[in-house]
Amino acid sequence: MGKLKTVPITLITGYLGSGKTTLVNHILRNSKNHKMAVIVNDLGEVNIDAELIAKEGIVSGKDDNLVALQNGCICCTLKKDLIEQLADLVQSQKFDHIIIEASGICEPVPIAQTISYMEEEFNKKGLPKYYKLDAIVSVVDVLRLRDEFGCGEVFKDTVRGEEDLENLVIQQIEFCDVIVLNKVSDISKKELERVEATIRAIQPKAKIVYADYCKVDVDDIVDTNLFDFMKASTSAAWIQEFEDWDNEVDSDSIHEEEHHHHHDDDDDDDDDDDHDHEHEHEHEEHHHHHHHHHHEHGVGENDDEGTADEYNVNTFVYYRRRPFNKEKFLEWAKNDRRKIIRSKGILYFESEIKNAYVFEQVGHQRTLNMSGKWYSEILSKQQLKMLVAEDKNFAHDWDPQWGDKLIKLVFIGQNLDKEGIKKELDQI
Repeated sequence: MGKLKTVPITLITGYLGSGKTTLVNHILRNSKNHKMAVIVNDLGEVNIDAELIAKEGIVSGKDDNLVALQNGCICCTLKKDLIEQLADLVQSQKFDHIIIEASGICEPVPIAQTISYMEEEFNKKGLPKYYKLDAIVSVVDVLRLRDEFGCGEVFKDTVRGEEDLENLVIQQIEFCDVIVLNKVSDISKKELERVEATIRAIQPKAKIVYADYCKVDVDDIVDTNLFDFMKASTSAAWIQEFEDWDNEVDSDSIHEEEHHHHHDDDDDDDDDDDHDHEHEHEHEEHHHHHHHHHHEHGVGENDDEGTADEYNVNTFVYYRRRPFNKEKFLEWAKNDRRKIIRSKGILYFESEIKNAYVFEQVGHQRTLNMSGKWYSEILSKQQLKMLVAEDKNFAHDWDPQWGDKLIKLVFIGQNLDKEGIKKELDQI
């Protein structure tokens, strides 16, 4: 075996009909001397353009259907474990780039975790890095987003069987490095601005690429070196708001314009996004609190606040110490407030004050998961004293009466009635 070069992987996500297949075909056609391997969930879905396929066409091994293309690229179905398949492709040394087209109903986080986990394993075993995740690309159909994010109306009822759709669409936007806004010529400039304002409210950092028929410059998508698990896990706007809040001076004045965002170095929250209940990670059983290590990055990073303001896509954080009444909160959450696009946060209830919960809402979907116990419930006075002395963020949240118990909910939406929401929650 010659020396294996690290093969970069591009993960393409986006819901059904957003244009992923068109994008894959476009990349294959313009692969710029790359020898690409494309892994798809189902070759039937992909419909590779006929004129790309080599005369031999389908090369069928025992368990593997491969389609060979004229330019030396191939497409194959994800038949076995992703890690095994990646290893096979890398070892064949025929390819210098791998594209994974996630099925439209796939969450990006578990796939990224799998690949990142393997990268760490290579490191631990002192092996060369056989492959690395280069970028996660999310394809967004702006026509559909325009209709679904409509004027303040967040999501129309989606077809049954797609009830997780809105959740996925938002996760795909939250967890990615590049967003391809597809079909941009089909909507007006004003509408595009509104869609973008909404996307920016959910995901302030990813690179945005505009396209029709997914005709993008392949260099925007391949060999970008953009992916970094920590960065991706903390790029969602709600995390930034959530972290930001820790540095607010008094909880009544929310200075929305001052976006001094912070990252959270060990943010496990994104694993909670896997709402495929079979991998509901009970992270940090004992406790949900993350120790925040803040890194400043300049205020200038968010240049599109102008547009966001114009369309009143805004964020605010609801904060208080005393617990909610569980029944009342669940009732409140059920009530469909159309203007909230996304909310997430931690909370607790008077009927079970030891337990911390994570609440999440996207469109019409809501989840409430217990995430562990509060430190003030499980540590001794001595241990708590030490924590307050050693960890300034813990000290910041510590209250002699409430300990570390608190409610902190981030809301993102269009024309949010902050006073109204605050008033309602204050009564719960």
